[in-house]
Amino acid sequence: MDAPHPPHSLIPADLTLDHVAIATPDLDEGSLPYLALGLVPEGPDEEVGSQGVRVRAFVAGHTLIELLAPTREDSPIAAFLARRGPGLHHTAYRVADLDAEMQRLRGLGARFLQDAPTPGRAGTRVAFLHPKWGAGTLIELVEHPLHPASR
Repeated sequence: MDAPHPPHSLIPADLTLDHVAIATPDLDEGSLPYLALGLVPEGPDEEVGSQGVRVRAFVAGHTLIELLAPTREDSPIAAFLARRGPGLHHTAYRVADLDAEMQRLRGLGARFLQDAPTPGRAGTRVAFLHPKWGAGTLIELVEHPLHPASR
């Protein structure tokens, strides 16, 4: 049975893939495959205290590969690694107006892990959709400062 699709007019025109996030217990070890592929880090590592992670981002065209390592034992990434081990954690999509997009998606029945956006990497605002709503995949929405729909 085919899953219902929202009418094309309900899909934001500016929605693009922002990054793919990979959970790893160690950023240096986790970086080896991406460095071997020739990917270049986008600036220094960054700690996102609200998520309990240290992030290393690699540039892959117009998208980033973000490696996530826990900074504390009670972080969501530490729990993910304990349950599943290293690997794909979530996909993230860039939106122009995070508050409006959260409202639009809630109107379509979306469930979020939090009520309001939280701070993300590089000055972004982020919100995570519940994996049960995302067909078993954690989905992050990302609003960039200054130029939200572009990088």
